[in-house]
Amino acid sequence: MHQIQAALATIAAALDDATDADPVFLATADKADVLARLEQITARVAELRLRVIASAQDVAEEVSARDVAAWLVAQHRVESPAAYATLRLARELEGRPVVRAGLARGAFSLEHARVILRGLDDLPDDLPAEVLARAEVTLCDLASEHRPKDLRRLASHLLEVVAPEVAEAAEAAAIRRLEETANAKACLSITDQGDGTTRIHGIVPETVGHRLRTYLQAYTQPRIAALESDGRVQPRSRLLAHAFAQLLENTDPTRLPAHGGDATTVIVTMTLDQLRAGLGVAWLDDGTPISTGETRRLACTAGIIPAVLGGNSEPLDLGRTRRLFTPSQRKALALRDKHCRTEGCTVPTAWCDAHHDQPWSTGGHTDLNHGSLLCGHHHRRAHDPTYQTTRLPDGRYRFHHRTRDVLRR
Repeated sequence: MHQIQAALATIAAALDDATDADPVFLATADKADVLARLEQITARVAELRLRVIASAQDVAEEVSARDVAAWLVAQHRVESPAAYATLRLARELEGRPVVRAGLARGAFSLEHARVILRGLDDLPDDLPAEVLARAEVTLCDLASEHRPKDLRRLASHLLEVVAPEVAEAAEAAAIRRLEETANAKACLSITDQGDGTTRIHGIVPETVGHRLRTYLQAYTQPRIAALESDGRVQPRSRLLAHAFAQLLENTDPTRLPAHGGDATTVIVTMTLDQLRAGLGVAWLDDGTPISTGETRRLACTAGIIPAVLGGNSEPLDLGRTRRLFTPSQRKALALRDKHCRTEGCTVPTAWCDAHHDQPWSTGGHTDLNHGSLLCGHHHRRAHDPTYQTTRLPDGRYRFHHRTRDVLRR
């Protein structure tokens, strides 16, 4: 009989003897001793299992299984993710003799072993072999004194102990990789829900999240004690949402980058009578309706421009006195056009260029009635001689490629 078979037979026989033993009759000190020894035995049996799994490819081939993990799933009803995680761990232990020996002695648990292996994998690839060996021994020694959670934290600073001469450069490189990964994963979506709300979902680098959280806390702190009408404290998520709105309303748009050729602003349109009476509906520059009460509140906020129909306005028609459209004219064009004026194009006005219907160089006027907003793509088409530009009765543009028209004929 192989030594492993003999050991398992002995373990099985011993467990048979203890099957009906009631631990309630153990003295307190004896229970503590038994629990400690069971922890050791559990780790030692786990190491033996992993050692056998690492060498059991022939068992899988015997029944034409892909590998021993697939064999465990089929023959012993093990969950597939757990089986493959165990197989990966078994293969990793083969290359870490110090970790395997510590687990075989019961010096630390299987979870400790996983933490040690992850910590070693996170080390730079170009470390000398003697440094890696020192790192493995160090983590195994620490595992006997710390919980897995604490060991994980210590492993993140392992280089400072085993190779302080390269720790700073390696840590800087690791942080750069982490930042590059975070920037590659960054995304943000802003989706109108159709019920008066907008869902904002995003993944941003940790530094950005920390900065936003810090800014929002400046607004939530005075509101922590704010109560609902029934006396309950508002949920923190709602406090953060209100704080986000306040942050936007208190942002000075003149300090933001120019957007679409103009300072970043939000324009609200309504009649003068509506503004005075507080009745009716106003509209944001993208067509979203809001109450006049909300409009009057926003009118006191930096960056909100009330475009009151019937009130005083800035000059919008400059004729030949200027070549480029002014910010005032762009605001008026945005109110009128809503988006790119090309047929079927919905690019927002903020991303559009102010286009002269007749080029200024050929006598065109820089007037509201002689200008339109076109996105960059269609603005280039408007000045491309290979395209024919047609102005539709409703003021929209339509483009046709001249060469393709000739080929069709």
